[in-house]
Amino acid sequence: MIGRITGTLAEKSPPQLLIDVNGVGYEVDVPMSSFYNLPGLGERVTLLTHFIVREDAQVLFGFLTHDERATFRLLVKISGVGPRTALSILSGLSVNELAQAVSLQETGRLVKVPGIGKKTAERLLLELKGKLGDAITAPASIANHAQGDILQALLALGYSDREAAAALKALPADIGVSDGIKLALRALAK
Repeated sequence: MIGRITGTLAEKSPPQLLIDVNGVGYEVDVPMSSFYNLPGLGERVTLLTHFIVREDAQVLFGFLTHDERATFRLLVKISGVGPRTALSILSGLSVNELAQAVSLQETGRLVKVPGIGKKTAERLLLELKGKLGDAITAPASIANHAQGDILQALLALGYSDREAAAALKALPADIGVSDGIKLALRALAK
């Protein structure tokens, strides 16, 4: 019903925003990935939206990118995943990180998101397999098998997704798994 909203950013209180559109204030819930990229208070903002009407509430969800909204819509179609859980997933993982986790079938990355247990993570991986690939693709740097193994090793050692991805970018494309892990650990230790 409401596909996009443009107005002045009046209030920011994670994960909710108040957007003033010609004197009418719309409360919009956004994932933290969108929240961190918003302009300052009093500035104009445009969000793509998804409107959910339930018996007890009407809630408007906002997104800065088409990929985020499309992924949100895929997530809420999955049994046991409501809009709040979908918002939590998009707050904990970027769309590309989620696509990467699905393509590599990594339940470990999903269970790090608050509210996602092992069974829900497995269901997400099963339901999303093949659905995130066309418009949303994992980074090319993860394309080869060795780099995927290096990434998994770094995540298993407790490094964040961002740290591991940054270390991977610094590695030569044709490096082996053991050498890649050693070089990545050296880079992360600095």
